Amino acid sequence: MKTFRVGGFEVGAGQLCVIAGPCLAESEDLCMQVASHMKPLCEELGFTYVFKASFDKANRTSAGTSRGAGMEEGLRILSTVKSRFGLPTTTDIHLPDQAAPVAEVADILQIPAFLCRQSDLLEAAALTGKPVNVKKGQFLAPWDTKNIVDKLSSFGARAAMLTERGTSFGYNTLVVDMPGLETMRSFGVPVCFDATHSAQRPGGAGASSGGNRDAISALTRAAVAVGIDALFLEVHPDPANALSDAATQWPLDRARELLESVARLVSSVPAGSR
Repeated sequence: MKTFRVGGFEVGAGQLCVIAGPCLAESEDLCMQVASHMKPLCEELGFTYVFKASFDKANRTSAGTSRGAGMEEGLRILSTVKSRFGLPTTTDIHLPDQAAPVAEVADILQIPAFLCRQSDLLEAAALTGKPVNVKKGQFLAPWDTKNIVDKLSSFGARAAMLTERGTSFGYNTLVVDMPGLETMRSFGVPVCFDATHSAQRPGGAGASSGGNRDAISALTRAAVAVGIDALFLEVHPDPANALSDAATQWPLDRARELLESVARLVSSVPAGSR
């Protein structure tokens, strides 16, 4: 497997990496609160940690919902988190011309699921020299992601990671193909499981996405048992009032509960499966 290095550690080398933060960088105070809680928790439990927050949610269900602070303010917040806590960071990009300025701050560039086959976006991300984490589109089979890995390689990407975030199953429903995690990993790149987005019900709340927060813990345990290199979670101190993905962000005060169950499983999963 082709591992990659961020923040002084290797992703894909056996130690589980937790990628977590609020869906949106709603404010500097929110991001500071989440980072200050998650960093010591991950260190205590033996996980590496990457802070995540989006500066723009360009794929909102409704035009009337908040998209975020914008790139300039969002990158300022990410930079502040990075310098204050010494954390690697990641955020998503939606347009090719966002890749270079975002790469000046983010250690990993994230490609949203709906844009996972956009060649111009993948090429722009690859050319920054930063690792590229591509979320598998809800419309793709696990084996289809080999084409994404091959595209990134052809564009000269330094490193890549694939993220599972559920597959469309009828209207407003997602399912997770757990054996698909092994299929994606067979393409020689680390694999991440996005537990919170996999619990979504896209468009299921009418003007917004719904979801089943209670399913997150079970989905997480199942993915860890199969074997993953990274776990993606959106966490928020007040999910009900979050500006995005209110139905599926995991409560910050329950992060220990979830990650302790993960730590117990990680200790029993063979190293070659992580």
